[in-house]
Amino acid sequence: MKNAKQLLRNVALPAILIFSLTNCNEAKKEKPHQEEEEPKEIDAPKNIISIKEASAIFDNYTNFRVPAIVKFETQQRAPSEKFEAARFVDFDYQMIKDYIAYVDKEAEDAGVKKVTKLRMYFANYPNEIKFKDNKDVVHPRQNSIFLLPTMDADGGNFGFYIGDDGKAKLIKDKTTDLNEGSDKSEASLLPSFNSMFYSDKSLILNRGNSGPPPFGDF
Repeated sequence: MKNAKQLLRNVALPAILIFSLTNCNEAKKEKPHQEEEEPKEIDAPKNIISIKEASAIFDNYTNFRVPAIVKFETQQRAPSEKFEAARFVDFDYQMIKDYIAYVDKEAEDAGVKKVTKLRMYFANYPNEIKFKDNKDVVHPRQNSIFLLPTMDADGGNFGFYIGDDGKAKLIKDKTTDLNEGSDKSEASLLPSFNSMFYSDKSLILNRGNSGPPPFGDF
């Protein structure tokens, strides 16, 4: 009897060990090693320019635009106030990424097939301390820009906003009679960026930081 038990132990233990090792190997086969993906290369956009070219066109602005702006501001608009023309507008990098993500989401929800461009409009801040929405005018009289997303529609490319019905609308179709009190047949109908977005949702980005070039740039 003792010999029988010993024989069973000698046979059973190796069998269990072999079975366990086989199962471990099968488990390893079911989970192949996942290699880390290499970062995808991104080609430089075709509109990238050299530092030399950037410096040249910056100097053109210095020579051919700044003097006229300063002359107008100091001789006609506010002669008693010192004025230095703004040379740049910047936005927080993460905010721009968030803005693009926001525009994409709003456009998708509004039925826009594709946002085609970000159009930058030149603008000029009022000689006031407050905007109409009671926010501070940080840089009175300074030039600025605002960004407007566009879409292809009506055979062209136009800026859009989100209407109060949740659908994308073209800014060109939201017009205001700027010649108040005149004959409507002679009135000039143009988009009014100051008063057009009360019940509708604007996607226009503005109020970046502006000023002379930071020391060390150009």
